[in-house]
Amino acid sequence: MRDRIYISSPDMSYEGYEMAYIKEAFDTNWIAPLGMNVDGFELELAKKVGISSAVALSAGTAAIHMALRAVNVEEGDIVFCQDLTFSATVNPIIYQHATPVFIDSDHKTWNMCPEALEKAFEQYTPKAVIVVHLYGLSADLDKIMAICKKHNVPLIEDAAESLGSKYKGRYTGTLGDYGIYSFNGNKIITTSGGGMLVSNDEERIAKVRFWATQSRDQARHYQHSELGFNYRMSNIVAGIGRGQLKVLERRITKKRYINAYYENAFHDMEDISMMPINPWDEPNYWLSCITVQGKVKPMDIMEALEEKNIECRPIWKPMHMQPFFEKYHYVGDGVSKEIYESGVCLPSDSKMTDKALFTVVNTIKELWC
Repeated sequence: MRDRIYISSPDMSYEGYEMAYIKEAFDTNWIAPLGMNVDGFELELAKKVGISSAVALSAGTAAIHMALRAVNVEEGDIVFCQDLTFSATVNPIIYQHATPVFIDSDHKTWNMCPEALEKAFEQYTPKAVIVVHLYGLSADLDKIMAICKKHNVPLIEDAAESLGSKYKGRYTGTLGDYGIYSFNGNKIITTSGGGMLVSNDEERIAKVRFWATQSRDQARHYQHSELGFNYRMSNIVAGIGRGQLKVLERRITKKRYINAYYENAFHDMEDISMMPINPWDEPNYWLSCITVQGKVKPMDIMEALEEKNIECRPIWKPMHMQPFFEKYHYVGDGVSKEIYESGVCLPSDSKMTDKALFTVVNTIKELWC
């Protein structure tokens, strides 16, 4: 069987940046949570995206959880959340015993629809709004931020998939009140697992750092006046992150090349549309995605690729269609469902060769023959 072509697998730097930081952690015996790599990763990422403060955590999910606590989401509160996303965006709302209301996407961005968001505000008074920058595509942030500002509701950006993407020249994750990044194994840079919460509210980030370190009070003995969480990133993991951050722009360049390859290959096929790129959007192209119409269905593409040992995925199944979340209210016109039912995430691995890309494209095109 031919070597597997992955959708997006970990890609370590060929210079060995990651191992240098890991070795330093071993040599100094700082292998547990906290240490120079954690501090360095926080400072370097904050500088990269142009924000004042960051806290490194065990996962992007933990970062969303801490963001919800930072904006005082409590039991019984309502949180507006993008419908077309992965469940990790929503789960922390449930952790806080709050209630999600799912907001539809629009065709223009595949992300939260400002019109649907405005309609939701006519029905509910939420404590927070969580927008997602799906597959590295920026949401229509000016409109969404204006709506949140009008209603005096904080905005949390789930930028788990969009580290390095820019909206009108500013990095996603830095325009709302809080931003979160993920360094899971399939992300554009990885620490094997981990996340980061960023904000210009340095006081609240300091509070999150306290909560995430088991809320240990400043005392000789172990004393806890608040509920704590074991959410801090390890020094080893942070070392990987510091090395990966050095090659972020290289990863974006390769992901952009992959998307351009697909776009050029499919430009004359009326039944295939690439994911939408807006003039104000500079995506990181984490995954290149398509929608299809006509005789060939998404499942036909996925099965044909799998037969050749090529990994691909459906578009995220909307939250309001998920068995666990279907009891919660959804505001929209079915756009997220339409994108899910017609969409495919194509292999976008930063280690892909032109030969691999040709194989993917040729396999798909053969379905129309």
